[in-house]
Amino acid sequence: MTAAEISRIAGVTRATVSNWRRRHDDFPAPSGGTESSPLYDLATVQEWLNGRGHSSAASPAEELRTALRLRGAGAGATVRLFPLVAAASRLTPEELTELATAPDDQLVTRAEKAAAGLPVTGPGAKPVGYGPDDAGAVRALLGCVRETGAQAALDVLAERELDEGAASGVYQTPEGLASLMARLLPAGTARVLDPACGSGTLLVAAARHGARELFGQDTLPVQAQRTAIRLLIAAPDAEAAIRVGDSLRDDAFPDVTVDAVLSNPPFGDRDWGHDELAYDPRWAYGLPPRFESELAWVQHALAHLEAGGHAVMLLPPALAFRSSGRRIRQELIRSGALRAVVSLPARAAYPLHVGLQIWVLQRPEPGGADRTSVLFVDGEGEQRDTAAGTLGASGTSTAGSGTRGGSRPGRSTGSSSAASSSAAFDWAGLTDRVLTQWAAFLADAETYTGEAGVARAVPVVDLLDDVTDITPARHVRATAADIDPAALAVRVTELRERLGDAVASLGAASALGGWQPSGESAREWRTATVSDLARGGALTVQRAAVPGSRGAKAEAVDRPVLTARDIAGGDAPSGGAGDVLADAPQTVAAGDVLVRALAGGEGATMSRVADDRDAGALLGPNVHLLRPDPGRLDPWFLAGFLGAEDNIASASTGSTQVHVTPGRLRVPLLPLEEQRRYGEAFRRVHELRRAVRRTADLAAESAAILTTGLTAGALQPPDGGRNDVSP
Repeated sequence: MTAAEISRIAGVTRATVSNWRRRHDDFPAPSGGTESSPLYDLATVQEWLNGRGHSSAASPAEELRTALRLRGAGAGATVRLFPLVAAASRLTPEELTELATAPDDQLVTRAEKAAAGLPVTGPGAKPVGYGPDDAGAVRALLGCVRETGAQAALDVLAERELDEGAASGVYQTPEGLASLMARLLPAGTARVLDPACGSGTLLVAAARHGARELFGQDTLPVQAQRTAIRLLIAAPDAEAAIRVGDSLRDDAFPDVTVDAVLSNPPFGDRDWGHDELAYDPRWAYGLPPRFESELAWVQHALAHLEAGGHAVMLLPPALAFRSSGRRIRQELIRSGALRAVVSLPARAAYPLHVGLQIWVLQRPEPGGADRTSVLFVDGEGEQRDTAAGTLGASGTSTAGSGTRGGSRPGRSTGSSSAASSSAAFDWAGLTDRVLTQWAAFLADAETYTGEAGVARAVPVVDLLDDVTDITPARHVRATAADIDPAALAVRVTELRERLGDAVASLGAASALGGWQPSGESAREWRTATVSDLARGGALTVQRAAVPGSRGAKAEAVDRPVLTARDIAGGDAPSGGAGDVLADAPQTVAAGDVLVRALAGGEGATMSRVADDRDAGALLGPNVHLLRPDPGRLDPWFLAGFLGAEDNIASASTGSTQVHVTPGRLRVPLLPLEEQRRYGEAFRRVHELRRAVRRTADLAAESAAILTTGLTAGALQPPDGGRNDVSP
């Protein structure tokens, strides 16, 4: 390992490591590298650090990455460790600790025996075998499973095999999206197929909602093996059949029909087999155009369904209106196969610049009732907070609080790790918004009235025009007929009063004066890392849980959950049972310092102090909790310095997802009274930020409602000197 890696695991600066080398004769000698860039043995360095009380400040996942790199594991080597993740997930934390501290020879022997005892290790997996050189990686893997859960460890192993990101077209599927798609299936769905399964997120979501027979296929062997192991961890009682291969060209389940298909297939794939599959019997609705591979996936899904079975698929928005796919869209609508289209906001899932859509399809039943309408739900409004949702008759707001393999464009990995942008996404609100409309539509499509600006059922005959554009926003936008002018005028008055109060609060929050320069140059101070402070007893650190770690049962959770989204927006705890991921959920107390585990989001708050409204909530995923000793550390002083941009940058790793390692964050060493002065200033800055956000939101909502009301004819302009708005 390099000196930089030593500084990272010890939670100190590079300069500190250099000082250790010069001042301590027993500092480990280089075991490789060059004089200017020496390399050190990991085990020897860790032993030296432990002897001086420097416990590792690196996250367990980072330690596992380091161990894998030092082992040289790559190009298929880490797949050997996949079964061990499943075996480790069945051990208690105490058993994991005991195994990880065993001598190297016993460690690898017992790990090999545990992994080999699994009922299945994935498609094409070779016999499990570990040697002495694997001891470091095995030990780090066990620690990662113990601290952050089996799924986090599995994702780190897969990183060595995959290049996830825009360059390769391998994208992650958020857990919230997978859950929403699975919940669109009927209750009692037992047999589910994902023909582009990636790492198995959708199949795991199906299992969590009752499916017991799971089928998956992926061109990449590592993804198929990853899915098999993940299902073994998440749904050990389910029957899973995972295969390797190209689902369109070489279907591994040609004679299998299922209750449902869940899939996030690749987008924009021009090499999907158009010519060689031209006469394939799956194309019951028309031959997919060469540049419309997604329509091949849609028909592949329908071909695998039992009569009446459902398919829920994540697809690009252009598929809803491109002229090349118009005839197939018409056939899907005319036959009753297309039941619903739901639009998602951009940045809800990769690729981030595109607002994807969920298509819900159902294989027609011979002799079944005609389906005369298609449901459209505008999920984009969840993030837009448009005026359309506020213009109903009541005048109140209705806005809700895989792969075929290779480096294919727009390919989804189905990974359980949510992207940083989607980690702050309100999946609970969007899910409630969509499922409410879907349930009402299914209950009685003939009498379903929809909700202005949110959802609408459109007759089939109205969709079969020269364009057949099935973009939800085109069909659900509020019209003049949906607006009650009197109620809208009342709503405008309410918003004006709230905006006035917010402006007054903003003025008060910005009135803090007395700022003075610290001198001719910026002040300098001695600092300590959070790891140093924790070792000295000044604070305790609760590491953030990550999606995929073992969780508490949802039915046992009756309290709100504080999420990273709440930290970023300065909001009260808004999460629910689905956000509780740790084995022993941590309860938040007033005075705790909360730090987001994933950096990113322009203008988003990175840290704050828990107040009375947060007290009693459970700690959600991707939030670090630091509990300071109030006799030694002021909470707001701590939160202010921890959330500083430079501090976050120096304690972060990663590119697509930027992970904050709390132990590496640094805090000035100041007397308590001086800390309190800084803390009060940071608290006032926090209040200013909240006031700005609240005022901006109300101003945007007011402007949108006024514009829509004027253009729809529901509002008249005020008289020249009047300040009120009348219908």
